[in-house]
Amino acid sequence: MKREDALELLHQYVKSPNMLNHCYASEAVMKALARRLGQDENKWGLAGLLHDLDVEMVNGDMTIHGKETANILEKKGVEPEIIDAIRMHNESSSGEKRSKEFHHALAAGETITGMIVATTLVYPDKKLASVKPKSVIKRMKEKKFAASVRRENIMECENIDIPLPEFVEICLGAMREISDEIGL
Repeated sequence: MKREDALELLHQYVKSPNMLNHCYASEAVMKALARRLGQDENKWGLAGLLHDLDVEMVNGDMTIHGKETANILEKKGVEPEIIDAIRMHNESSSGEKRSKEFHHALAAGETITGMIVATTLVYPDKKLASVKPKSVIKRMKEKKFAASVRRENIMECENIDIPLPEFVEICLGAMREISDEIGL
């Protein structure tokens, strides 16, 4: 699937500007992680862009989130590896444990975007350019800060052999590249 087609599909199912920005950020992060790990940037980017395709359709029900996306993407002929990673980013719905590099990268990569955005929004200028990687790491240790962000998912960066400080730096850098697009 080409990015243009993926964007059209995304806009068909996702209407919330914040959710769209999350998907764009996840795409950028996944492309950066693919570069770092020597993987296919387009494939990983599509997984990041489309991973939450059904979130509004299922009203955020984590027991089924991902299943509808998998069905939609199968009908569109999307590569099974992309569909598998998307399905596995939500273990509560898949009923399986993540086991592949692609699974861990998507789970960690899409989750860190929320921590980075939350950290950015407490800065006076609310700009990604001002955020330091160490600030994101410090905020991760504060359980009440961005409490819905699953820190254990972010820590799956270690399952892909990227230490947390480097992971945050890669992901923050990727999001900075699209800061205008996501309004930060």
